[in-house]
Amino acid sequence: MPLTVRPAVPQDAPVICELLNAVDVVELGHPETDLGTVETSLLHPETDLERDSWLALEDGSPVAFGLLWDESGAERIDIDHYILPAHQDVGERLLDLMEARAAERAAENGAHRAVVHLALNSAPTMDTTRLTRRGWRTVRRHHVLTRPLSRAADTVPGLPPGLTLRDCTREADRRRAHELLQETFAEHFDHQHRTYPQWLDDLGTGIDWSLVWIASLQGSGDVGVALTRDDRAAMAWIRNLGVREEARGRGVAGHLLRHAFGVYAARGRDTVGLGVDTDNTTGALRLYTAHGMGLHFAVDTWEVTLPVPAPA
Repeated sequence: MPLTVRPAVPQDAPVICELLNAVDVVELGHPETDLGTVETSLLHPETDLERDSWLALEDGSPVAFGLLWDESGAERIDIDHYILPAHQDVGERLLDLMEARAAERAAENGAHRAVVHLALNSAPTMDTTRLTRRGWRTVRRHHVLTRPLSRAADTVPGLPPGLTLRDCTREADRRRAHELLQETFAEHFDHQHRTYPQWLDDLGTGIDWSLVWIASLQGSGDVGVALTRDDRAAMAWIRNLGVREEARGRGVAGHLLRHAFGVYAARGRDTVGLGVDTDNTTGALRLYTAHGMGLHFAVDTWEVTLPVPAPA
């Protein structure tokens, strides 16, 4: 069957979404990818689709897709790689192209090597023995956790003494939320600093700023933030929840979490989810499981270090 590998274009978003959902069905048992998520990736102003995307089609139908992005401006390069299980050779061909481009991109950044990361489901459609033969190894595991919601059991909690919450419908508060997230996630694995405009681009459309909350403590000012979104079909989503180091252990994160549960239950959502680094040193995994969140699936970060091409 004829195979074509070409760059993606924004108009490919529906067929790429269909491919990603076919991968979801194999890995998760049901589709979970929304078209808006795909469109955000393809339309991101930092994405050069001509050089940094690869869509493999067999008889006109997509069987694999790859996307490369560079938030570090240095040696750290990220790739996404999706493949239908019966097309491993095609997937490896895309890896050849993506690894070569990652090394080239790192060289353009002035780096002496490319450190490439790829996030895959812990039971992926990709044959991981092909990755290990190429020098890839797992370096981190994240869990996607979910929790059922109900209007009866999950009500918005009252505020404890000294704590206030405000949403981010005002521009000044959106900027403050960005500052807090950059600070509270600065030491997290794979965090890359993003300017305010870059952060907005990363979020894409579909953000309801009334569902982003800043927590303040009397005498300490703004100490925490929760960025949540209600534009996923499968579940409500807590994208980020961070508390400044000096305010940790005072119940701020737990209150933000319970607040999100109550708000989304009242909105009629029956499930809420989030992702967490299992090696997170702030105790986030313990906090989430203590609040009734359980494992939905696990994601491994794979890494390979590549030499960059010599200057011409």
